[in-house]
Amino acid sequence: MPENKKKPNPVDIHVGGRIRLRRNMLGMSQEKLGENLGITFQQIQKYEKGTNRVGASRLQAIATILGVPVSFFFEDAPDVPDHTSAGFREDNSTSYVVDFLNSAEGLQLNRAFVKISDPKVRRKLVDLVKALGDEEA
Repeated sequence: MPENKKKPNPVDIHVGGRIRLRRNMLGMSQEKLGENLGITFQQIQKYEKGTNRVGASRLQAIATILGVPVSFFFEDAPDVPDHTSAGFREDNSTSYVVDFLNSAEGLQLNRAFVKISDPKVRRKLVDLVKALGDEEA
């Protein structure tokens, strides 16, 4: 008997991944996001995996709770035509940033870095990381 499971749409998977990215950046649990939306954390899991498609009004509510515009969820989405003038468009090669922030180390570094209030200390930390990166090259 052949499997008749429908594969999630790549855009739904992308939107779900962006929801997970932003939620993790804020240190918010699936349960907390679900509570704010009046749904279960299992439903949030399904959205984040792309198993269930997020409706327009629900996506707007998620964007409000997570403090981002709805367009955030579609940045670098697959098969979405970009109508922005090429002169003003950001390079689509920024997916490495998303990959980094989705990693455990990237998330930990981001959370720790934003807690540093002194701009000079932040600058020195960036210089240190650059120097360490150059050593491995």
